[in-house]
Amino acid sequence: ALETLKMFEKKDSRVKSAAATNLSFLYYLENELAQASNYADLAVNSDRYNPAALTNKGNTVFANGDYEKAAEFYKEALRNDSSCTEALYNLGLTYKKLNRIDEALDCFLKLHAILRNSAQVLHQIANLYEMMEDPNQAIEWLMQLISVVPTDPHVLSKLGKLYDNEGDKSQAFHYYYESYRYFPSNIEVIEWLGAYYID
Repeated sequence: ALETLKMFEKKDSRVKSAAATNLSFLYYLENELAQASNYADLAVNSDRYNPAALTNKGNTVFANGDYEKAAEFYKEALRNDSSCTEALYNLGLTYKKLNRIDEALDCFLKLHAILRNSAQVLHQIANLYEMMEDPNQAIEWLMQLISVVPTDPHVLSKLGKLYDNEGDKSQAFHYYYESYRYFPSNIEVIEWLGAYYID
């Protein structure tokens, strides 16, 4: 894939930008951040309005821990294409890293309006409500999430934990037991079930 894309580097600016965008992403996946950053720069310089190129550049900056700068690239990508879901998702993650929870939630709620059944988006929203110490909202979003991924043991045990914290032992037992059914080797879940049966 890298070899094929490198053949397009010498074409006109739009083709060059598209090829460089893909090359940047491939290098990013291989964790070669310097190369990913170089190709992201080439893609942006070839076409300043390419939202995917700006998102890739944001990703390389994010990976290096400069979250403020990454947010700027994601916002610029969204100014060029307001429907760029990758930029919006990554902007939400960036705000989460910066502990700007309300802004992160705003990003993921906008994404939810576009991608109604995205498990990742539902998970992020639930997680943010948990961080905001709003267990009822977290439970509500996790319930939506298990309607999309009903056999995810992690989500089921998370529901069990939230219900347990709320003092609802029967609901907690139900979700912990379901989690155990799908993934019987989670020690935390086994311990909780053992203690429940002793009680």
